[in-house]
Amino acid sequence: MFFDFKNQVAIVTGAGGGLGRSYALALAARGASVVINDLNNAQAVVEEIIKNGGKAIANNGNVASNEDMQKMAAQAIDAYGRIDILVNNAGILRDKSFAKMQLEDFKAVMDVHLMGSVNASKAVLATMQDQQYGRIIMISSSSGLYGNFGQSNYGAAKMGVVGLMNTFKLEFKKYNIHVNTVVPIAATQMTENLMPEEALKILNPDLVSPAIVYLSAKEAPNGEIISAGGGSFARARIVESEALYLGNDASGEMIAENWSKITDPLGEKSIASGPEHSLKFISKAFSS
Repeated sequence: MFFDFKNQVAIVTGAGGGLGRSYALALAARGASVVINDLNNAQAVVEEIIKNGGKAIANNGNVASNEDMQKMAAQAIDAYGRIDILVNNAGILRDKSFAKMQLEDFKAVMDVHLMGSVNASKAVLATMQDQQYGRIIMISSSSGLYGNFGQSNYGAAKMGVVGLMNTFKLEFKKYNIHVNTVVPIAATQMTENLMPEEALKILNPDLVSPAIVYLSAKEAPNGEIISAGGGSFARARIVESEALYLGNDASGEMIAENWSKITDPLGEKSIASGPEHSLKFISKAFSS
């Protein structure tokens, strides 16, 4: 099996360096025509791809601007006639403990990571629907899935894109648009001050790109979270324990008394949708 993106068009936001650059280079190396979105360094990556025999154009739009993202999608259509792949990679950091953080810094991170993913996805959606095909990749983080001190803004945004994926996978499935998420563990300009030097040497950004290639392919799954770093890959899932029915007389005290049973990992499973979650609790009540 070889994933060939010849005659396909990919947009990678925040692709002027770091992980975004690695993703763009990997897709271009497999034949994709790539729109390199970055506020500052897009052209340099375009020239690198062209030098290697690939096809690419630069876009300097701000993902936080819906208008800029609409123009980016139009630019891709004008240049290449279609859009097959979107990697929502653009991001910034404004790290500080929540008590000391200015709300402007919280909003700035949300605007780029979460609303940036919303804006770019909205911009490409109509084209993908018309094509009856598309692959959208969200970029999350361990800070979102598991938390990290000083990154409440970043963590909230990165968990937010998982929420987007969980609904997009349901809404877009009928158009053959698959939406997945990658959780990168890599040494980049954004993480160089957060990890020891020994770890940074192992975490080459290029080692995350295989997950992007897989989730960009026609064979990609739908609604999955893949963690990738240092040459290793894992599937992350949100799971819920088997519900314990306490009846109509349930109380906070009863929850405390039964906490070990409620949190028993035996029977934990992931749930595919909100309605399935509701049905689980309705079924428990009727069967108890």
